[in-house]
Amino acid sequence: MSCKRQDGNSGNDEKGKKRIKREEIAKLSPLIEDEDVKRGVKEAWSQKEPYSHGGLELDCYPFPHCIIRNFLQGDTFTENLKRELLELNFHEKSNDLYKFKQSDDLKKRKEPHITGLRTAIFGQFRTWLGEVLQVELEPKVDISCAKYQYTDVLLCHDDELEGRRVAFILYLVPPWEISDGGCLDLFSTDSNFQPDDVVKSLVPSWNTLVLFEVSPISFHQVAEVLSEDKCRLSLSGWFHGSSLERPCRHIEPRLIRSPHLPRDETLLLEWLNPLYLDVEYQAQVQQEFEDSSEIQLKNFLKEEKFKELSEALRLTENKWTKCGPPNKRCYETGFLESFPECVRACWELLRSEAFFLLLSNFTGLRLHYLSPSDEDEEEEEVKAAEKEEEAQASETTESSRDTSANTNNKVPSTPVCVGELRRWTHGGYTLLYDGDASRAEYALDLLLPLGCSDWQTEFGGFTSYVANEEDEELLTVYPEENSLALVYRDKETLKFVKHINHRSSSAAIGEACVRNIFDFSFVYYE
Repeated sequence: MSCKRQDGNSGNDEKGKKRIKREEIAKLSPLIEDEDVKRGVKEAWSQKEPYSHGGLELDCYPFPHCIIRNFLQGDTFTENLKRELLELNFHEKSNDLYKFKQSDDLKKRKEPHITGLRTAIFGQFRTWLGEVLQVELEPKVDISCAKYQYTDVLLCHDDELEGRRVAFILYLVPPWEISDGGCLDLFSTDSNFQPDDVVKSLVPSWNTLVLFEVSPISFHQVAEVLSEDKCRLSLSGWFHGSSLERPCRHIEPRLIRSPHLPRDETLLLEWLNPLYLDVEYQAQVQQEFEDSSEIQLKNFLKEEKFKELSEALRLTENKWTKCGPPNKRCYETGFLESFPECVRACWELLRSEAFFLLLSNFTGLRLHYLSPSDEDEEEEEVKAAEKEEEAQASETTESSRDTSANTNNKVPSTPVCVGELRRWTHGGYTLLYDGDASRAEYALDLLLPLGCSDWQTEFGGFTSYVANEEDEELLTVYPEENSLALVYRDKETLKFVKHINHRSSSAAIGEACVRNIFDFSFVYYE
């Protein structure tokens, strides 16, 4: 039996044709079409003054940002948009700066509601925004979907990248409280245009759009999601145009490097596990280190010394100082003068002449004038060649002696170190930043953790070594009680400490949900 369509076309005419999904029209808030509102926002933004009208709010502190509530008209459209987004494939994203799930760019998606929203944002809203900011925005718009769930986070950054002009976020979240985490935190900045403190937190809310200009002071973060059963779903991206003028980037002064302290092996005998003072065992350590450029020496300190040190670090009278700025690091450093004598003694141990020599024996690096080096081997070869030349010709011998004299007169560099005593808790981290690569050097990293006996990988707080400008992770060093970690890195290797998440606090039974771990962190240079 055959049938005909109502329009009179035969079904055979449509055979093999792919059915095209109809684009759903996204209607934006009536505020976008209100000329009085547009003039008000335009004038307030240019004057850096606050403005509000209905569900639209413009605030200029700590930097200009605009909130538009009920951005999309129609609950049906918004719910269907959310459904389409949740059906997308999401990729786990995790590095020094963030941990969350993200979709691919949505510019080629064909789902009707995603397509409708994209048309409205790329068209009507881009035109409105360009008129408000009095800038020409390019047709190109980046847009993707992100899911933040329990312990997911995006740490402090300014969104700066060539061509990005305006950032936007559209929230499609369930009823949300500040206690759920996941707020958009805005930072104040100091005189060097570096982020200082969180001064405003925007709680995500359903069908609300937030936008701000990408500028030298637009530092913000997505605070860690603390709810275990809510998903922070959002659409986000950037409008492109000519970048704002940026000041010269602030360059931090280097930490002061110091040569060893004149302390003898008495300190080693007092503090270290005797195993590591055995010459033959030191040779084994060096062989293993030279094979892999890293090693962890377990039970490094004597048990009674380690226990004394751990207890001393937890005393309430110890003074700690917050270490920032938050676009680079977040932890506390100890004010040594306020600590018990045993903590200061451990600090001296790690800076002592005897310890420099011990590190040389562990690694084969020249961190002491008594330790052999490649230069010494080269000098021995030169001397052997000189003796052979002496037997052949006197003029060659004379020339070789001159060369030898020049070599012997070469002044070797003085090994130095820089160190910190650090306290870590929930929210601590370090980030990679532009200055890391340009100032990278060959160096030996030392890490001695304390207070982490039951630390779990999922808490974060581990040190990750990565290749510069690559996603490749080279090595991960996890906090391990009384285990001395040594890592030799070259100029192409960078490191960061992964954000310590809420799991560490929720696991801190009997400590009022506050968990602190400590470490001595040193870097040695030949």
